[in-house]
Amino acid sequence: MTIREDIEKMERETLSPYATLSVHSRGREREEAPCDIRPVFQRDRDRILHCKAFRRLKNKTQVFLTPKGDHYRTRLSHTLEVSQNARTIAKALRLNEDLVEAIALGHDLGHTPFGHAGEFILNSLCEDGFRHNVQSVRIVEKLEKNGKGLNLTWEVRDGILNHQTSTMPHTLEGKIVRFSDKIAYINHDIDDAVRAHILITEDIPKELRNTLGNTTRERLNTLIHNIIINSIGRDDIRMSREVEEAMRELRRFMFTHVYQNPVAKGEEIKARGLLEQLYTYYMGHMELIPEKYTDMLKAGEKKQRVVCDYISGMTDQYAIAKFNEYFLPQAWQVDGY
Repeated sequence: MTIREDIEKMERETLSPYATLSVHSRGREREEAPCDIRPVFQRDRDRILHCKAFRRLKNKTQVFLTPKGDHYRTRLSHTLEVSQNARTIAKALRLNEDLVEAIALGHDLGHTPFGHAGEFILNSLCEDGFRHNVQSVRIVEKLEKNGKGLNLTWEVRDGILNHQTSTMPHTLEGKIVRFSDKIAYINHDIDDAVRAHILITEDIPKELRNTLGNTTRERLNTLIHNIIINSIGRDDIRMSREVEEAMRELRRFMFTHVYQNPVAKGEEIKARGLLEQLYTYYMGHMELIPEKYTDMLKAGEKKQRVVCDYISGMTDQYAIAKFNEYFLPQAWQVDGY
């Protein structure tokens, strides 16, 4: 018996009857020989962790564009916080921690430079639209490994695709990540907004603080415990009505006071203009796009989609560097680019 088979046996014996067992995966698009050490979801986790798109997350905006400080979240630190919250919940509920971690680490691979501002502009420019969750799946299916993709299991791809509010994953592990994403970004964005002097804790409505807590630690403790208490022994992942409604209200508060705040988002109009000019320029100069992207034109991909693939994969710094290269006289270019 291999180490992998031992682990799969342990899953059958110790995990909840509602857990997604590795041996019950719907499999991959391309069949592969199994690993002798790692079950399929652990193998997926490792593939995501080692891919180029994951490494680029460290230099992509979460909320604050080009923040002056080392402690503001990036898309990578957000991803790690989502993963940690999700693993805590999965372990307590005896669900598949490897599957949860793979989905969490891959859920934002498709995010653009400059956060949701970049997503907004590419969605408005591309004929077929642009959504980061769909792009995340496109990355793991087509763009990584020079067009071969990572060949992930169906369950991981389903969780990545359906982590947003408007859709629902088919596994409990995917549902955990869906909740954990909101829990992470609401709370760390409050922390960053306080650091940026856009909020003080007392700005949060008192009734929400009474329900969820006054600090990041208290709110995380409330939300994570509430999910565990209300989901244990059930074939669903849920919160109590009171706490879930409070979380929704806190999310709405953040949209009004942070995500749409002119101080916090004042630079976004510049980021949108930058990406729009890059998009227009590349549409007329496809020869400047790396061959691994333009090769997809031969396979029938639309020109717009290929340009979106290239731009959405850029880090903030790389997009700025390319803008400087194409649109600024050399003497005006920012030092270091």
